[in-house]
Amino acid sequence: MSQKGLIYSFAAKGTVVLAEHTSYSGNFSTIAVQCLQKLPSNSGKYTYSCDGHTFNFLIDSGFVFLVVADESVGRSVPLVFLERVKEDFKKRYGASIANAEKETDPLADDDEIDDLFEDRFSIAYKLDREFGPVLKEHMQYCMTHPEEIRRQLRRKMWLQNLQMKLMVGGAILVVIILLWLFVCGGFKC
Repeated sequence: MSQKGLIYSFAAKGTVVLAEHTSYSGNFSTIAVQCLQKLPSNSGKYTYSCDGHTFNFLIDSGFVFLVVADESVGRSVPLVFLERVKEDFKKRYGASIANAEKETDPLADDDEIDDLFEDRFSIAYKLDREFGPVLKEHMQYCMTHPEEIRRQLRRKMWLQNLQMKLMVGGAILVVIILLWLFVCGGFKC
């Protein structure tokens, strides 16, 4: 199988795909949407393998980001890609989506619901036109700059490791101070 790299990507709200991009033909979108409907709603990262491809999902605050990758790409490039897309998506649309959710009235009548559906459909269409090319740019960047992707991943892992060590060290320090206070009866030593 030839190495295609990153094949298909989308950004979705719940089970509604808002923007997508692919440069290849195939049933990737159909399989991805089927997987999307079976995903748990809690935030996290999930990977499914099928026919030499990995379907990598990142769920965050009700938004789902997916990239279908050739298995030969590994796991690090798709995960870094998803993080980049999530950050870019939140930076571009986070405030407007938060405002739209605040304006939703659960007691709206049917006409208002129809108008709301039309508004959301047009927003999703607009997002696909605007963010689809952004997905393409991120896919191309991740495939043409693998060293930068690995460096970002190493930096992120190093920071997580440092954070864990600092938390453990802080907890040990607190235990030592509490023992010292208990043994000395306060600050009387």
